[in-house]
Amino acid sequence: MKKNWSKILYLNILVIFFSGCKFYTLSFSGADYGDAKTISIKYLDNTAEIINPNLSQVIYDEMLKRFVNQTPLNLVSRDGDMNIEGFITGYSVNPIDIQSGETAASNRLTITVKVKYTNFKLPKNNFEKTFSWYADYSNTQNLSDVEDQLIVEITEKIVDDIFNSALVNW
Repeated sequence: MKKNWSKILYLNILVIFFSGCKFYTLSFSGADYGDAKTISIKYLDNTAEIINPNLSQVIYDEMLKRFVNQTPLNLVSRDGDMNIEGFITGYSVNPIDIQSGETAASNRLTITVKVKYTNFKLPKNNFEKTFSWYADYSNTQNLSDVEDQLIVEITEKIVDDIFNSALVNW
């Protein structure tokens, strides 16, 4: 008889737990996309002073990877339940770790994007924010030798921040 009570208690706890999650749809990434079924992601225009010709494509591809491949959202060309648009506002290289003789021990590549996120199902989650990340490299390296890898690293961090701001809301 005790086994039956423990099973009933366990089932009741499960029912209470899952009934509380009924309206909150989560993926393994922790994303809350609610009732949304579609997303439109626009190619980010590059308005930075220094233009890397591949940067817009790299950011767009990373956003597709995160928002489409890691959620059940379907990509549409326009009028999605969620919409992401914006532009690249900064791409700069600056010396850091100045040593004696005013020589930089390393350099820093910084990328900045401004994003407007619109959620037509949950307008309270809408935002317009600037996201920026950087990666450092040694002064013994040429930017052209490490640039592609640095762009990938920085883009992953920026898109993580955009994804978390849009769908995780911690």
